[in-house]
Amino acid sequence: MIGLNRVKTWILIAALGGLFVLIGGLIGQEQGLIIALAIALVFNFSMYWFSERIATATTRSKPVTEQEAPELYRIVRELTQINQMPMPRIYLSDMMQPNAFATGRNPDHAVVAVTRGILEILDERELRAVLAHELSHVANRDILIGSIAAAIGMSITFLARFAFWFGGDDRGGGGILGLLLAWVLAPIAAAIIQMAVSRSREYQADESGAILSRDPDALASALRKLEAAANKVPVPASVSPAEAHLFIVNPFRGRQASMSLANLFSTHPPTAERVARLEQIKQEIA
Repeated sequence: MIGLNRVKTWILIAALGGLFVLIGGLIGQEQGLIIALAIALVFNFSMYWFSERIATATTRSKPVTEQEAPELYRIVRELTQINQMPMPRIYLSDMMQPNAFATGRNPDHAVVAVTRGILEILDERELRAVLAHELSHVANRDILIGSIAAAIGMSITFLARFAFWFGGDDRGGGGILGLLLAWVLAPIAAAIIQMAVSRSREYQADESGAILSRDPDALASALRKLEAAANKVPVPASVSPAEAHLFIVNPFRGRQASMSLANLFSTHPPTAERVARLEQIKQEIA
């Protein structure tokens, strides 16, 4: 299993790119294709560049000093030294829902944040495993990968809408049927692939985090606790569902994430599957 998630992620990114080219060819609008891609790239890479500011602002997270959170600093410093990566800035959110997230455009500009709720329900082993998961997102550059996927997905949607309202090029051969199919199906297909990219990165962070902490059992235990608590405490109104992918568990879904159809549009894999994979990783690194 180890390493396969990386391959899967880039296959999905390639599938998004292929879908973009397919829709462009169906519509035959070279100019529209370029415009759609340019708009999506500008928007999503602006979000990528300022991701840390946006995430900390919407979650109302504040930086904490080592004097204020010595345990957090000790664990993060130990894990970053093992992983040979820079020490991120550490933030604390007043959210009482137990959760954690990492953001930042690269390891030199990274933020790892935990909520007050997570500090109340996890023991030290579980917290260490969660922080290893979040640091793995930073080391794996998942904010960049997510931004690439989002840019291509958004450009597909822009292109489909653009073609529907302004018409396709007859050379594309799509006709009205092609335009209707692009309008309805292309954004859905793009969203499904984009969410699959997000889930693959969660699996990868679980894998990398379990290897970094050398404690898959603790991460599995933490995930069970976090899922059980996800729907008991509401998230602040300032946090939107569009930011759900940042968190270690989806703060808006809780136990509803076990619905098979909803999984296609979920940013996170079902917790039961994540736990099962951690059991496999435990055997592989034993």
